[in-house]
Amino acid sequence: MTGQTLPVSRRMFLATGAATMLAAPALRAQGTARVVIIGGGAGGASAARMLAAQPGIHVTLVEANPVYTTCFFSNLYLGGLRSFDSLQYGYGGIAGTGVQVIHDRAVAVDRDRRMVILAEGARLSYDRLVLSPGIDFVNGSVPGWSLNDAQTMPHAYRAGPQTQLLARLLRAIPQGGLFAMVAPPNPYRCPPGPYERVSMVAHLFKERNPTAKILILDPKPGFAKQALFLEGWQHHYPGMIERIGPDFGGADVQLRPGSNQIIVDGQVQQVDLCNVIPAQKAGAIADLAGVTDDTGWAPVNGASMASLADPRIFVLGDSADQGDMPKSAYSANSQARVAVDSILSQLMDAPAYVATYANTCWSLIAPGDAVRVGASYGAKDGRIVATDSFISQPSEDAARRRATASQAEAWYDSITAEIFSEAPV
Repeated sequence: MTGQTLPVSRRMFLATGAATMLAAPALRAQGTARVVIIGGGAGGASAARMLAAQPGIHVTLVEANPVYTTCFFSNLYLGGLRSFDSLQYGYGGIAGTGVQVIHDRAVAVDRDRRMVILAEGARLSYDRLVLSPGIDFVNGSVPGWSLNDAQTMPHAYRAGPQTQLLARLLRAIPQGGLFAMVAPPNPYRCPPGPYERVSMVAHLFKERNPTAKILILDPKPGFAKQALFLEGWQHHYPGMIERIGPDFGGADVQLRPGSNQIIVDGQVQQVDLCNVIPAQKAGAIADLAGVTDDTGWAPVNGASMASLADPRIFVLGDSADQGDMPKSAYSANSQARVAVDSILSQLMDAPAYVATYANTCWSLIAPGDAVRVGASYGAKDGRIVATDSFISQPSEDAARRRATASQAEAWYDSITAEIFSEAPV
């Protein structure tokens, strides 16, 4: 079937996320191809649904958690603007599309035998493997803090129990107390995420604890949407938020979780709560599969999302080292479309379409005051590169900011419906 033109239905499906497809070319060797996907978030679950709509492919989605909690929009829960339940989705809708959903943890990948080994002992053979496991943390990246201290100084950067813990601890801070955040070094999941979190904590304090203070300890000289956040903080929360960058000790931080103390450039500061967002790397299964490099991330071909270590493995979303795209849910969903097209192309011996990607990241600074940044992307020299971009501007009028907030809500509703086809649990 080499050189056969693929039907328009495949292009339409990948562009729109439609639930059904017209007849497509038969698979190579007229067999049923097996695709295993590890990770049921925005990248993996999107890829599972798209592939399941293709005749002749058996799709297995491996996800340890029976309920998925979105990291995106979880800051709004911390700020008291959403319920926790509104962030949670089951996998019944995905299973209903024909995807085999297994709630277990992948512990190994045998690339020679093309096999995934699960914690409970099952072995899954694959023709193509998709890895979308999100992030893991670099233990020891913040001196004095380890993952064992996350119950005292939570990270809340993998949504779920940690998010609920941080919400409870924020509400227990005494009047006039001090909340500190240790921001992560680049690269990390959702570049505006820590600063939207600060905004939502500030909103919570403004409502419940107006004399409380927020201290950001940041190892980076700058951060995404910095001018927009600084303007918004000054407008909505004057005098509440202080940021210490690397020039003043933000990169020289030690923690004492047992006594709620932080040491900044040798000076001890007592805090009531510290949110520690450590350095990050690809989810553990990517490393176990041997597709990461010395950076801790998984290099991929920007034209296909295929791993540079193994062209039969595709890495999506936060774990991928791909170029210019930020690590976001929107990016993961966009990358899933390209990866699915590449997988179908390989299995059908047919041409793949030219890879194009898109991303938008919205951030809520205060209720009804949201900003956004985004770009379109293409593939060049094996990497994903931005072709054009946009960003909200300082001093936009209130109507535009309200419209941006509405766009963010609409996108959340749209992407969760597209992926999960069911209401929050």
